[in-house]
Order: sequence, then structure tokens, then C-alpha cells
Amino acid sequence: MVVKSHKIHDVEMVEALKEARQKIFTEIRKVIIGQDQVIEELLISLLARGHCLLIGVPGLAKTLLISTLAKVLRLKFNRIQFTPDLMPSDITGTEIIEDDHSTGKKVFKFVKGPVFANIVLADEINRTPPKTQAALLQAMQEHEVTAAGTTYKLKEPFFVLATQNPIEQEGTYPLPEAQLDRFMFNLWVDYPSEQEEIQIVQYTTSAYSGQPQVVLDAEDITAFQDLVRRVPVATNVVDFAVKLVRMTRPNFDQSPKFVKDWIAWGAGPRASQYLILGAKTRCILDGRPTPEIEDIRAVAKPVLRHRLVTNFNAEAEGVDTIEIIERLLEKV
Repeated sequence: MVVKSHKIHDVEMVEALKEARQKIFTEIRKVIIGQDQVIEELLISLLARGHCLLIGVPGLAKTLLISTLAKVLRLKFNRIQFTPDLMPSDITGTEIIEDDHSTGKKVFKFVKGPVFANIVLADEINRTPPKTQAALLQAMQEHEVTAAGTTYKLKEPFFVLATQNPIEQEGTYPLPEAQLDRFMFNLWVDYPSEQEEIQIVQYTTSAYSGQPQVVLDAEDITAFQDLVRRVPVATNVVDFAVKLVRMTRPNFDQSPKFVKDWIAWGAGPRASQYLILGAKTRCILDGRPTPEIEDIRAVAKPVLRHRLVTNFNAEAEGVDTIEIIERLLEKV
């Protein structure tokens, strides 16, 4: 399936994307049991040109899910295991000296690192020092890598998924809020249901081997990413998104009392942008031409979860950001 944005109408592209979404789910389900919401949110983030932070305990098939998604979308996939001794050059690439046979002289040659892929899985990103984290985060923001004064563009689409283990925090380097803000979504990968776990055990302990087929390719994804930007949004939907984000800030006059009591720092303007982009992407994945307020509500938790900084009062009362977001959605 090849979609040329300049050859077919946007309405037809929306229909094509809706059809492709169903096929993508069908193919991924050949390998992955459950996790439908996570898959949906990964697709939203990818098409919105965002990046994802995945939180989940080991053994929930996060790596398998991402590699399967890459196969279905025919995208180059690389996995980077972040460790305390990982260096920035281990991610971006390094220069080596080699012989130039035409001149007989020694020359520098840049060897690209694993960040040069369409989908990059940064496994346990909080296990490496900030200097190395920053190397990846620069690539995320600018879609390019600079080495020895030369800038190398990353191929589009470029999508980073970073994972963190919520249990083990010893010897880790938590991502600062400014760097967390670069991730569009914060997704929690939860345990499967009992029935799903039974299926997982049955499949993984048998000779069954799912072979997902390609549904889209890089050119299609880029065309759909461009389509997202062209989706019209009603003023009242934008107003709702901005109001929701502004109400997370304790110094905002209209913020509820519980926000002033529990939040130290609220979300910035990037949250409003991602709410709109997420809503636009969600609506066209569903085959609708324009987003509604309900689409904003649907993406509010993954967008805002990692952008709210709670204070001591919230910690003392056992209140987390999800509870605050849920209460905010009731207020707006």
C-alpha cells in the first residue's frame, strides 16, 4: 500500500488510514496478545511525529511489540540497551581512521550508530548518565546528529521509544522534567488479563510462530504524518485543550484548589500542542475528519502524566498525577 498525499484527496487518505489501522492491529495480534490501548497510542504518537516513554516491569513484551510494529510498517528498527558505561558515541556513531586507497593517506570515516534507524528502542534509558541521555534526546528533538562538526540528518520517520523499569530505581539517573517534556506520551504497559496471560503461555510454549505481514512503509507513514498536520480543528476543541493545560498550573487563577494543593509545577505549552496533535491523529485513525473534545480527553492522561510535578502534600496524601488528571477532566 503506497499513499501519495499529492495524488489522492485527504478524505480518501483518512479512509485509507482507517483501513490500514485495522490491518495493523490484525498483523500485530499475530504476535502480541492484548495491549490494544498501548498499540493505539503508539500509532498515534508515531503519526503525530512524537516520541513515547514506556513504563512497565520486565517481561511484558515491550521490545517484541516495538519490533513487531516496525516489521508491520517496514521500518528499520534498532534497540539500544542503556547501561552506566554507555557513551554518547555508542548511540550516535563514531569516527574511525582508515586508508584512502586512491591517495594512500589516512582519512576519517564516520560510522553511524544505532540511532540511525526509523524506530529506536532506548531500553532502560534511566540507567545511563545524563550526558549519554542528552545525545539521544538531541536526536529526538532535531532529527539530526552532529559529529566532529558534521551534521547528519536522520531518516524519516524517526520515532524513539524509551523504556523505564518502575521497580528498580537504585543506580539510575532519572530524566529531568525538561527532557521528559520531549516525549509526547508516557505509556504504562500493564499486566495482561488472566485470559490474555493464558493465551500468552499457550502460544509461547508451543510451536506457534506468528508471521506479521507488511501493511505500510516509510513513505506511507510520512504521508500520513503530513495529513495529520492538515486536519482542521474547531476553535472550541483548541480552547478546551489550552484550558485543560492551563488548569494544571498552580499559579493560574482558575486552577482548582486541589491543583494548588498538590502540584508544584504544571504542564507547559508543549502539552497543549501534543493534546491537539494526539486528538487529530486519533480522529483520522478512527476515520473521522476532525477531532472532538472527547479525543482530547482520550489522550489527556498519556500527554499530561509525566508533565505534572507533584509536591510533598500530594506524596504525603498518596495522590498521583493520574488522579489529578482525572479530577481535572471532571472540572473542565
